[in-house]
Amino acid sequence: MSQAEQTETVDEDGVIESVSGPVVTATDLDARMNDVVYVGDEGLMGEVIEIEGNLTTIQVYEETSGVGPGEPVENTGEPLSVDLGPGMMDSIYDGVQRPLDVLEDKMGTAFLDRGVDAPGIDLEKEWEFEPTVEAGDAVEPGDVVGVVEETVTIDHKVMVPPDYEGGEVVSVESGEFTVEETVVELDNGEEIQMHQEWPVREARPAGEKETPTEPLVTGQRVQDGLFPLAKGGTAAIPGPFGSGKTVTQQQLAKWSDADIVVYIGCGERGNEMTEVIEDFPELPDPQTGNPLMARTCLIANTSNMPVAARESCIYTGITIAEYYRDMGYDVALMADSTSRWAEAMREISSRLEEMPGEEGYPAYLAAALSEFYERAGKFQLLGDGEGSISVVGAVSPPGGDFSEPVTQNTLRIVKTFWALDADLAERRHFPSINWNESYSLYKDQLDPWWTDNVAGDWAETRQWAVDVLDEEDELQEIVQLVGKDALPEDQQLTLEVARYLREAWLQQNALHDVDTYCEPEKTYRMLGAIQTFNDEAFEALEAGVPPEEITDVDAAPKLNRMGTAEEWEEFIDEIENDLKEQLRALY
Repeated sequence: MSQAEQTETVDEDGVIESVSGPVVTATDLDARMNDVVYVGDEGLMGEVIEIEGNLTTIQVYEETSGVGPGEPVENTGEPLSVDLGPGMMDSIYDGVQRPLDVLEDKMGTAFLDRGVDAPGIDLEKEWEFEPTVEAGDAVEPGDVVGVVEETVTIDHKVMVPPDYEGGEVVSVESGEFTVEETVVELDNGEEIQMHQEWPVREARPAGEKETPTEPLVTGQRVQDGLFPLAKGGTAAIPGPFGSGKTVTQQQLAKWSDADIVVYIGCGERGNEMTEVIEDFPELPDPQTGNPLMARTCLIANTSNMPVAARESCIYTGITIAEYYRDMGYDVALMADSTSRWAEAMREISSRLEEMPGEEGYPAYLAAALSEFYERAGKFQLLGDGEGSISVVGAVSPPGGDFSEPVTQNTLRIVKTFWALDADLAERRHFPSINWNESYSLYKDQLDPWWTDNVAGDWAETRQWAVDVLDEEDELQEIVQLVGKDALPEDQQLTLEVARYLREAWLQQNALHDVDTYCEPEKTYRMLGAIQTFNDEAFEALEAGVPPEEITDVDAAPKLNRMGTAEEWEEFIDEIENDLKEQLRALY
């Protein structure tokens, strides 16, 4: 049920029989699966998850302490839905789309009472509606009938709801309206408002799913350069505590070239969400210069919030993302983290006394993860155009054990795997993405974009870097046994080149004003400078110059400063010229 609906009309038709944490059982409740109900004297929001005879099981999205048998249960007869319309950008919601700032104003304190409710969007605010259709035009589900300036960055497109039949426009209004007022009327009697509702557990319909061919440019060299993610693709970021999952996702939310960002804090610590809430309003959008929050929707469901709401927040976020996808936008959804979501499912499942699967997770864990990630993709829209949802899910395996069920089931689904490494994090190498364990299955289909938009030899240059890093990994075993000096001279030089790849190219400082974001052209040029050093160094070695003289040239250490150089094009040109001049002078 959408929170925009009035709950006073529902009737008391059930009684609580037992309470076990977030799981409540009721008798004599006439309900269907996934109906929203209000539990107890305080009216706590819950959802029907199991029906057996006269016994109905409910998961409650709020703290249930003090709720006891005999209290009433009211059924709304509607599934859990979200309010969709202008006003979602620059908003912060909890797991069931209650706007936290509105609840704080209602309560007069940041500590919220139970049973407090508010619609997901402001039902009284008036928006300037500019129609894009005229009387007599034929419209179908998904067609845009008008535009509202939602923020300085986002034009909100008012669409014919996907569950409408469509028809001929008989009247259309322009001017200022609330989201519940009719702005377009069709000949079959259907009325179109700026407000829609949609059940969160049901994917919004779209046209044909397409193969993505354009990368989601993240501005992070290790991701764009070695393990790219497509617009409409899926990625996982697994890693142990302290390896940088949250910072990596925040970097993606800040700098990726998506039109819309939906950031879901699912069961993470409050201080991590606080950082997002404080930083995003102050950060300029690199694409428009406007505040980053103008294209961002935050869902804050932290670890101290009720566990059942953690289970629903993932669906709330993906439904909001689908709504903006239907407008033709490229949406990036960050879920931090899906492990906490799976733990919520495990707790609910155990309280339902279901047969447990591996490590106590429910047997349907893989199906639930698949259902979530499958809602990503690049789609032909019901109306004209294309839209995409890229999903990046953080995974928090206990102790960094990638063999645990959530990580393994996620790996079977996603096509990009950014494996965070505790050893790299301890060495202060960030992003701590392990280049030997990570992979991307999108590389081949995205290479034409890089060739056309960045450099014709992009694929070859990247493969050279991969080969050098692979060779370094093999040589490290020998180095640990006999030392670097025991290697042949060419292998010693390979290790030096690999060191610059790691330190100058793969490392990136998220807290540096310049290095925090690296455009694709800079990513390519930095890699090209290191390749120039490699080519010139091996030519000098073949001419008889000792490795220690080659690595001792003054220009080589400047490679480590490429990422932080403001005038990077001139700086890289200068380094390449100096490397050629100084190395050729040795022979």
